[in-house]
Amino acid sequence: MTRCRRIPASFRLATLSWLSLAALALALQSATAGETLAKIRQSGKVTVGTEAAFPPFEFIREGKIVGYDKDILDSVVAGLGVQLEQIDVPWQGLFPGLLAGKFDFIASAMTMYDEPTRKFAFTMPVAEATVSLLRRKGDERIKSRDDLDGRTVATQLGTGAEKLLRELDAKLKAGGKQGFEIKSFTSAPEAFLALANNQADAAASLLPTMLTLMQRRPGIYELVGPLVAQRQYIGWVARPDDVELRDYLSAKIKELRDSGQLYQWQEKWFGFRMELPDSGYKAAGAI
Repeated sequence: MTRCRRIPASFRLATLSWLSLAALALALQSATAGETLAKIRQSGKVTVGTEAAFPPFEFIREGKIVGYDKDILDSVVAGLGVQLEQIDVPWQGLFPGLLAGKFDFIASAMTMYDEPTRKFAFTMPVAEATVSLLRRKGDERIKSRDDLDGRTVATQLGTGAEKLLRELDAKLKAGGKQGFEIKSFTSAPEAFLALANNQADAAASLLPTMLTLMQRRPGIYELVGPLVAQRQYIGWVARPDDVELRDYLSAKIKELRDSGQLYQWQEKWFGFRMELPDSGYKAAGAI
């Protein structure tokens, strides 16, 4: 039997101008706004945007997108009875691509930070995680985030981890300390590799990805602890006017959770279980 553990949560946030994204959303709304679910059913096809470079949530194996989110997505699409076209999109292009109509929704690990939940229609959670710190095994110089001053930290570009690191660095400098250097990479695996290769003293990313990394590469990394204590969740994203589509996706995710299938996939991909709430996971004023 797989041993399960319950973990807190926080995740990635693209460092985009939410004000400009909101303006773009208004500019792109049309007479067919909110009819995406009907369009999908009528056309027999759904187009989904994914950043397939974040194992085990979504990544490429033998030329195909696989992972935890992909298992959920295949089940949801099977319920719709339509053909799936899944597009691998760089992280920074997901929100702009969604607003531009390049795909119907985003099925990728997206953190429910306060600001984006007020600009986009997030589903109920598919997972939970917390932004945490990783160090090389045996490196006793870094025992908590307080030891980052004067160090170098690797992370993924345009993510919640990068955002939180910049906030912490600014806080340290405002308090008269040196702060730390942030090395941002286009993918999380690149950041982890930089840490292993002594290009950084620590790495910041999602706790689930770090735990699975440590399982795959034992003896190389050690978990330091959370970067912040804030608990957050991961969901999928529809356009702000596509609440009907968002609600359909949430209902299917809830069915998978209630049946236990979601937890089986969590154990398959992560080796532990993440309990998911029905409410209270988004900020006041969220869509």
